[in-house]
Amino acid sequence: MHRIKKLRMMALENKICYDEFFYKFFKCYSNSPKTSKEDCYAEAFCFAFSNLTPSISEDELIVGKCNKKLFPAEECEWLNKYLTIAQEESKKAGAGQGSHMAVDYELILNCGLNGIIDKINIYLLNCDDSKKEFYLTCKKCLEAVIGFSERYADEAARQSENSTDANRCKELKLISEICRKVPANPAESFYEAIQSVHFITFCLSLNPFRYCSQQFQLGRPDRYLLPYYLKDIKNGVITKEYAQLLLDCLGIQINNRVPNGLSSGYMVGGRDENNNIVANELTVMCMQVVDDIRLVYPSVGLCYTEEMDDMYLEKACEIISHGCSHPAIFNDHIITKGLECYGIPEIEAHNYIHSTCVEITPVASSNVWVASPYTNMPQLLLDILDKEYTDIDELLATLFANLDTRIKSNFESENEDRKYRSENSMNPFLSCFVNDCLERGTDIEQGGARYNWIMPSFVGMANLVDSLYALKQIVFDLKELSIKEFKTILDSNFENNEIFRQRLLNSISKYGNDIDEIDCLFGKITEHIVSECKKYTGIHTNGNLIPSVFCWIMHEHFGRQTGATPDGRKAGFPLGDGSGPCQGRELKGPTASILSSTKWAHHELIGGVAVNMKFSKKSLGRHSLDTMKSLIKTYIKRGGFEMQINVIDKETLENAVINPEEYRDLVVRIGGYSDYFVKLSPEMQEELILRTEHII
Repeated sequence: MHRIKKLRMMALENKICYDEFFYKFFKCYSNSPKTSKEDCYAEAFCFAFSNLTPSISEDELIVGKCNKKLFPAEECEWLNKYLTIAQEESKKAGAGQGSHMAVDYELILNCGLNGIIDKINIYLLNCDDSKKEFYLTCKKCLEAVIGFSERYADEAARQSENSTDANRCKELKLISEICRKVPANPAESFYEAIQSVHFITFCLSLNPFRYCSQQFQLGRPDRYLLPYYLKDIKNGVITKEYAQLLLDCLGIQINNRVPNGLSSGYMVGGRDENNNIVANELTVMCMQVVDDIRLVYPSVGLCYTEEMDDMYLEKACEIISHGCSHPAIFNDHIITKGLECYGIPEIEAHNYIHSTCVEITPVASSNVWVASPYTNMPQLLLDILDKEYTDIDELLATLFANLDTRIKSNFESENEDRKYRSENSMNPFLSCFVNDCLERGTDIEQGGARYNWIMPSFVGMANLVDSLYALKQIVFDLKELSIKEFKTILDSNFENNEIFRQRLLNSISKYGNDIDEIDCLFGKITEHIVSECKKYTGIHTNGNLIPSVFCWIMHEHFGRQTGATPDGRKAGFPLGDGSGPCQGRELKGPTASILSSTKWAHHELIGGVAVNMKFSKKSLGRHSLDTMKSLIKTYIKRGGFEMQINVIDKETLENAVINPEEYRDLVVRIGGYSDYFVKLSPEMQEELILRTEHII
């Protein structure tokens, strides 16, 4: 573990910098004499990868990262000229999501890039002239990445010649041999497969027309890596311990590829295309990475089914109990059911990925725009509190009308962005690994992917439900205030009305306490959202509008913008963190919270449902893991989509606020993703501290 400790510390200190790639790409691109945009792109892509500096750090076994700073003259040229061009091209490419997906790793491992080039050559023989430029650009991009890998091989060989450590010299020679072989050719060993997977994902992160961070996921490694692992173990090529080391190194490289504050990882478990349980030695080892490296990535999801052996859920709970923020637990049955509702055939519906936080997209076939956009649900309510209503039903009807208008306008905006991007952007390298881009001869940005969903997310649902119930009680049932009088109090942020605010917080029942009258409001709203979203279809094939109810960091962002709400929340405070109760409001324990969170259907909210729970670390006892496992099973059995758990004490978080330098690697679960606690805003830190801490 000495190697992993050194590598994780390097990853904590590492400053991810892709400036060298973008500088070299746009220097060539902007000065290219080529006539077409595709030709300019291909030439610049090849130039950038041909001149990008390979980086291999001490003790690394899996290689491929960017952290080289530009020389002073280059940096001056970059900042004063080419950075502006990069930003302009990114702006031309348009808004919208990217990289929230997993590519076809089985294709990469089975065929290698040379095999994909062979496929392209066949397509070139049979395509019309309108497709040739696309195929030729794809081919040149693949060749550029093969050349880049060979340069890594050269660098590893050079370092081996200069190394005075015999063991490291041997490692570097092996790295050189592997980089000379993959990803150009099919992988034949476990080590080759992992190196190939990482190298392609790293290169995909260098997207010239998206000058922003990329966060590609690694799909299902306990499926595509298993044949290599079993063969190498059987033949004595590797030990289980060495295989775990390689997986740990892969996990660390995710942190060298994706800046913190985002989300990148993989899923394990679930069922395969034949409906058989996927649970094996690699399932456990891929989860163990979280415990071994203790960094913000990988974001790991265990796809759980009731038929799965208990040992896999027990392993997940054990890792979580150590204070790790992963694995998150996903309900394979519910997610598969939801995917089939949206037309995914069963043979594909078992092969999905949480494309960053909890958004579900089919592996190898997606260009899905997740969280596009986020909608502030409590604000929609505040916007209509400008008149009186006869009863709660009339208020709800007006709220739904306001919501419908927002869904429509947001969809139209996203659809226009899709159209604009289709006309102005391209990503030929990515297109090589996504169904059905090569088959159609169509770039992923022009709609070549099999699934092109748009996934809006609706934030602050628990605040909305609690606010509606408070209005029902105070205005319509007890008739203590009119809407206007209530709104006046909210507009003043409860000034001189603290007693009333405390009554709202503590005397009016809240979502999360197994009260049907309140919980059913959540279901009524989500049913309406699902129904309304089904009315819309985007410009590309399979462009469904598919909703979600999670938040990433948007509950804090929206909270800062949102005035006081009828649930007793003061202006500026973060909204609820997902699909569960608001901070500190589940007063009847975790079971009641789970019951409330599963009284409404989750399966059609494929855009993601996130339920957060926090358990006290200091109270963990001999039977705590069994209790945690039982709670998760109850949630899954009742149709819960996803559960994520923090096992940490309030005191630890408070100490981290005071002494951040002592807790810089403290990872916490937020609203679908994880982040380093000390890097969060003060408002987000306070929100996490206030979450209910259950004792089990």
